Amino acid sequence: MLRLVKRVLFGLLVLGVLVYTLFPFYWAIVSSLKTGSALFQVDFWPKEPAWSNYPAVFKQGPFGQNLLNSVVVSLSTVLLSLVLAITASFSLARIQFRGRKTLLLLILSVSMFPQVSVLTGMFELVRWLGLYNRLPAMIVSYMLLTLPFTIWVLTTFMRELPIELEEAAIMDGASPWVIVTRVFLPLLGPSLATTGLLAFIAAWNEFIFALTFTLSDEQRTVPVAIALLGGNSEFELPWGLVMAASVTVTVPLIVLVLVFQRRIVAGLTAGAVKG
Repeated sequence: MLRLVKRVLFGLLVLGVLVYTLFPFYWAIVSSLKTGSALFQVDFWPKEPAWSNYPAVFKQGPFGQNLLNSVVVSLSTVLLSLVLAITASFSLARIQFRGRKTLLLLILSVSMFPQVSVLTGMFELVRWLGLYNRLPAMIVSYMLLTLPFTIWVLTTFMRELPIELEEAAIMDGASPWVIVTRVFLPLLGPSLATTGLLAFIAAWNEFIFALTFTLSDEQRTVPVAIALLGGNSEFELPWGLVMAASVTVTVPLIVLVLVFQRRIVAGLTAGAVKG
């Protein structure tokens, strides 16, 4: 009897967590299928779904271009962050040098600063580099958010790799670059998938830098495009279109999580047992 009660309580807990996490996305889908006064009615599913909201989103300015900009910027940010993080994490995890722990703490502390505090400095840097209102401006600024995180996480995973592999590679005459790319890199697949996906989500959802460093509609990413959709007045804002746009940009993240689900779980649990 006690075991049955525990199972029921656990099932209710799981159900509550699922409802809490999935209901906002479900309600966004429902709202994206409404127009006019129907938006102010509480329905678990609209009586007359307005599927026209989704094609209408792409007619409200260059939303397709904004979506492509987000893909290019996010993928470029993730690739650059992972390439730099792999080499940096190898140095921080496998090479003994003075000040290594201090350097790690400094790298982590960079990610603790709020974006507003570094916005002015980044703006001056972007202007000095001649990147204002260009996609590389967002790639450079986004790495301020993703690079410290990827370095810190990959350093933790790199420490867990058996030292015997490195010693065997050194005995065979392998250089540090060969050890990183041919010995360690294949073993870091799950951790790369985990950190890469989290970095991609951070870059995909970033708003402040994207709003500050872009001027024209064609160079904006989807978070800024959605915020500016339909005008600046809250009374004129077409909430059905906004919800349709939000659902559209959320679906790719869900697909990525489902595709890399096993690697993500393996990456999150890789440090639980030391190899």
